[in-house]
Amino acid sequence: MNTLTKLALGLIGQWPTRAAVGDAAPTIVLPPPDRQGGKPLMQALAQRQSRRAFAPQALKPAQLSALLWAAAGINRDKLGGRTAPSALNAQEVQLYVALPEGLHLYDPSAHLLRQVLHEDVRRVTGYQDFVDSAPLDLIYVADHARMKLVPAARREAYAHAAAGAMAQNVYLYCASAGLATVIRAWFDADALARAMRLDADQQLLLAQTVGRPARGGGGTRRSV
Repeated sequence: MNTLTKLALGLIGQWPTRAAVGDAAPTIVLPPPDRQGGKPLMQALAQRQSRRAFAPQALKPAQLSALLWAAAGINRDKLGGRTAPSALNAQEVQLYVALPEGLHLYDPSAHLLRQVLHEDVRRVTGYQDFVDSAPLDLIYVADHARMKLVPAARREAYAHAAAGAMAQNVYLYCASAGLATVIRAWFDADALARAMRLDADQQLLLAQTVGRPARGGGGTRRSV
């Protein structure tokens, strides 16, 4: 679906999801992430960039595992500490993963994906045409119910800061692993919230597409 069609459907409030591909399991158990792999930090920083052309092939299980752990995984088992910061340890940012077989929520404690919808919502995650066919779209959602210790006036800013840190972790993992990614804020928040069945305490923050780079595709431009 091209951008103009999406804009038109958004105006009339009719932006449909697609049927999920196959019968997905209620949970996707991920292999343990490889914490020793990848390129040195400075090399990953030097190669960090936004790309907007993606091959449709799914990521390998090991890549998906490492990607999600980099974004929001537990890196200090005894403390339950995460790879990205969160004010007052609220851990308010929930990481959703839109795949062809359905919409999933990442559970850092168990390091697995829990299916929340048996629908393909990728096309609703942004106005860009590439989101429809890229293998996965990450969606960062703030759960304000987890931020009771944060002043109400600061909650949105704190959540965006946490989501930004998580998204940069994804960028660095992708640079290290030879994958393509781009962070996005151009989406119809109402349509996506409806498609994901979010409740009143949940706020959409950012989306991010990840996949293998398409041959000859997309270099660095503005990120959102």
